[in-house]
Amino acid sequence: MKSAEREYMGRVAELCCIACKRIGYSDTPAEVHHVRFNVGMGQRASNYDTIPLCPHHHRHGSDAIHRSKKSFEESYGTEQELLAEVQYALGYKAALSERGLEGPPI
Repeated sequence: MKSAEREYMGRVAELCCIACKRIGYSDTPAEVHHVRFNVGMGQRASNYDTIPLCPHHHRHGSDAIHRSKKSFEESYGTEQELLAEVQYALGYKAALSERGLEGPPI
């Protein structure tokens, strides 16, 4: 992993959990989740295609993305929508319009 990727993923994690923010909690420590759209089986997404999730929403909770992607996305939005919001929050304002999405940044 290049230092630029490491720095970017650190900035993503500093945003705090995007799912927690959607339900009214702020400042929840986050780890980085690689989104899983537009990649084949067994392939990891780019380190720039990441969203911040707390351990509960990432791996451990009943609605964690790695336990039930369908339940997670029904509750918090698709990985693509969340990625666009994260990129927008980090200053990539074109991210929402490039993906044909609308909505407030996190």
